[in-house]
Amino acid sequence: MDIMQSSLEKHYEWKGKIEVVSRCEVSNREQLSNAYTPGVAQPCLEIEKNPDLSYDLTRRANLVAVITDGTAVLGLGDIGPRASMPVMEGKCALFKEFAGVDAFPICVNSKDVDEIVRTIELISYSFGGINLEDISAPRCFEIERRLKEKLDIPVFHDDQHGTAIVASAAMLNAAKVSGKKLEDMTLVINGAGAAGCAIAKQFISLGIGDIIMVDIKGIICDGDEFENPSHYEIAKITNKNHRKGGLADALKGSDAFIGVSKPNLVSQDMVRSMADKPIIFAMANPTPEIMPDLAKEAGAFVVGTGRSDFPNQINNVIAFPGVFKGALAVRASDINEDMKRAAAYAIAGAVGDKLCAEYILPDAFDKSLADVIAKAVADAAVKSGVARITK
Repeated sequence: MDIMQSSLEKHYEWKGKIEVVSRCEVSNREQLSNAYTPGVAQPCLEIEKNPDLSYDLTRRANLVAVITDGTAVLGLGDIGPRASMPVMEGKCALFKEFAGVDAFPICVNSKDVDEIVRTIELISYSFGGINLEDISAPRCFEIERRLKEKLDIPVFHDDQHGTAIVASAAMLNAAKVSGKKLEDMTLVINGAGAAGCAIAKQFISLGIGDIIMVDIKGIICDGDEFENPSHYEIAKITNKNHRKGGLADALKGSDAFIGVSKPNLVSQDMVRSMADKPIIFAMANPTPEIMPDLAKEAGAFVVGTGRSDFPNQINNVIAFPGVFKGALAVRASDINEDMKRAAAYAIAGAVGDKLCAEYILPDAFDKSLADVIAKAVADAAVKSGVARITK
């Protein structure tokens, strides 16, 4: 059966992928009095005196809000908050399944940055972390930036940072198997939206040699005029040699390619023009920038995609459950660059002696993976000073 039809039938069957389950038994008067009135008044009063006790006396310490406005849902675009709910429920199910983290979907009926920021700010005391999801660029940058300034809990836009963490983990291992050093590599990123810009910043923090960003108008270069304000920032930290032209020009002599753009934009000739043992991460879904067999035929040494039916799937589910689990464990006030780097190295290291060109990322279904990432993230939070407790 076609997976789209199968999924639709399952959604009719499930009538939602998550549910609220009570952690306390309420089957007699004493239990009722402890869980609710009159006994519940005492924990309320304790939290009033010491707000930090909201983490100890409620589920807040393990609860994440998965929030969208429905403007950039998967590859579907702006389908609105109601239609985005199946994706948000799915994200919440993954949080629980892969890391034991409770998550709640919240779909906001607004495209106004001020309204969205204020809405999230007003509900933030109920949660230990905020996962922004499927919000279109460039609004997503502003929403995340302002929330990080206002809130004392982690705010993480997974489309940006989850993608960047997994892609950088994959590249660390791809570079290793191809005999390349990250500091000597030139990376071309096609697609300068939320994911592309976050990937670039993550690689710069890891010490990449140079990055050439390409959008629909061609190579991004400092000194050019841009419609997207975020491109002015990215232009200043990439393309050290001020290269000009289009994607084909960018790829000549480059070591690696990451596509977060559109199908079939990379030709075999472009792959052949790259440096020895080129690395290709063609992550457009469902059809990548170049199909893996064509990339391999043209000489690609390591190939990854966003699809589960090819080797080396670069999938955010590898990262975000463990990242949040680690941040929540130490009640981090932020998910900072140190924590993201730690997550990338932990993911890369989890491959172990299985590492080869066809296996550069650990299996997302490895039950130990979230704990490995969580420990690295928690340790980095403590060392960088954003943890409020240590474990």
